[in-house]
Amino acid sequence: MKGVLLLLLATGSFAMAGYTQQIGQKEVSRIIHTLAADDMEGRLPGTPGGNKAATFISDEFQKCGLQPLPGEESLLQSFTKYSLQPVSVTLKINGETKDWPVIPVGTARDINWESDSGYAVVHAKDPGTLMRVLKGNRLKKNTLVWLDPSMAGYLGGLSATFSEHFRDSEEEITMDTLAAGQKQVVLVFETEPVADTASWSIAVTREIRKQTFTNVAGMIKGSSKPDEYVVFSGHYDHLGILPAVAGDTIANGADDDASGTTAVIALANYFSGQHPARSLIFVAFTAEEMGGYGSTYFSRQLDPAKVVAMFNIEMIGKESRFGKNSAFITGFDKSDFGPILQRNLKGSVFQFHPDPYPEQDLFYRSDNATLAKLGVPAHTISTTQIDKDEFYHTVDDEVETLDITNITDIIKAIGVSAGSIVDGTDTPTRIKPDSSK
Repeated sequence: MKGVLLLLLATGSFAMAGYTQQIGQKEVSRIIHTLAADDMEGRLPGTPGGNKAATFISDEFQKCGLQPLPGEESLLQSFTKYSLQPVSVTLKINGETKDWPVIPVGTARDINWESDSGYAVVHAKDPGTLMRVLKGNRLKKNTLVWLDPSMAGYLGGLSATFSEHFRDSEEEITMDTLAAGQKQVVLVFETEPVADTASWSIAVTREIRKQTFTNVAGMIKGSSKPDEYVVFSGHYDHLGILPAVAGDTIANGADDDASGTTAVIALANYFSGQHPARSLIFVAFTAEEMGGYGSTYFSRQLDPAKVVAMFNIEMIGKESRFGKNSAFITGFDKSDFGPILQRNLKGSVFQFHPDPYPEQDLFYRSDNATLAKLGVPAHTISTTQIDKDEFYHTVDDEVETLDITNITDIIKAIGVSAGSIVDGTDTPTRIKPDSSK
């Protein structure tokens, strides 16, 4: 590894270093096009498309020679969760049945509402308005919320977070139901404008169902420090099928996060021909968009004291605020993880920067969060301009909007900058544990 760094410093660029040539643009393009293809159907967990994506990633990991994690029999790390799922939904507006997305918020098993003065009605045109309504303990009436069409990309997250929230057991859901005392909220995606004077009725029946989720994870055992782990991760799930926009219903999730998953696969191949001192874990998480269930389960299987660092890779498909050959690191000031990476790239054209969006709290909004809360120097590497990305959580997040050359250069930079951590020379400082997050 040290010889590689000397070569980089001598050439002034990692892009032409022979050591990273196995991270090729053609291969990066192949992987990301496969993950973001229409036949993956948006990679929603539990769907044929989501399962197909997991199989593809597992096959790629096998080609790299990765071994299952301790205690696992395969590269597929499966776990079960429980939630309330609708078994029947009927929505009528002015007597006409509508096939629009309906999201009941709360723990009610049966909802039968008809428009009258006993219900409050709100039109939410933006997330801020919606979140104010969802503080249900402040509601004086059961409330119907018409969601503006611009909020289509939030439907999956709203269902997972507020309606079909997953628990570890059926008993937990039953206890939630018995404890429920707040007013109920029902969200309806307003495919067509609905007048305030319209009559409506909503009937929903839900029951407890279990769902199997699957991370894809494998490892390269370390040669001299096998009980010290370095994790490279990204989430492969996305939103699935959304209401049609110009005839397109598939949320391909090319940037979010096929780009990060592509990086994890490419890095597994990059390190597979080496003999790292520390054990390297490569994992593609499921259910990030539904509440981070995949990374939470994965993290619980590890002793955090043995995890030296986590490189979580999220949305690297486009040029960052700092231009090409750059990316930012969330939680930069919480450990010396970032400075180590910067130092390892000194003299090259690539630069890592601190997160330019601290107000977004991105450090605790991705799959690094669970381990970070436990003190692991677990950081997310990204380029997304989150404040102005017009394709985020839409059906237009497709490969054609991405810069494959830039993605390839970022992956090479991650591989090289991780060198001194992988070979045991550097150990990032621990993050102060934070149980409040």
